[in-house]
Amino acid sequence: MHHEIKNVISGITPVAKSDSILTTLSFLRTSKNASSNVKESELINKENEAKLLINHFLAKENELNVESYLTEGAEQQVYLHCDGKFVLKTNDAIFYESWEDYLISLLLHNYFFPATAYELLGFLKKGENVFALVKQPFVCIDNVTDIEDVRQFMNDNGFVITRNNDYYNSDLHIIIEDLHDENVVISKGVLFFIDTVIYLK
Repeated sequence: MHHEIKNVISGITPVAKSDSILTTLSFLRTSKNASSNVKESELINKENEAKLLINHFLAKENELNVESYLTEGAEQQVYLHCDGKFVLKTNDAIFYESWEDYLISLLLHNYFFPATAYELLGFLKKGENVFALVKQPFVCIDNVTDIEDVRQFMNDNGFVITRNNDYYNSDLHIIIEDLHDENVVISKGVLFFIDTVIYLK
């Protein structure tokens, strides 16, 4: 499984809805490699990554209808897509040290939770801030999530709870955080992971 995760991150193993994520990730990695001969102060950091992403992967402004706003969390705002079958999310990657780390988290989410896979549509600039624009299937919630069901599901899949709603898999060296009852929802008796924060340790 650990080998499989490496293949997912490198793009060898296909993952649902992840072509644009892999393209963007490859672009960032190539840009970082190209900057390896410059002095340290000019190396690519998160701010420089954001400039590159806006210049090369600008999302269409009309993708987002602000009148369809649904809700927001610490890192993102959520809008209903015009067809009602998807949501659009803007994410500022505040939980990640780099945009590369954020893109890896999307890949891992799509690998572990394909029913709610993210599709990367591009990047938006609002004032001085840069946001990823992603599209995800809309889940119609029909019951209250029992957090014990989430814990059992994660445990059955090799993830041990570390604190509150955060989990760690020591074999894969993967941390998945923030799996509370608003980020893991239930529809027709099935758990759907709609908002995850994933790190490689």
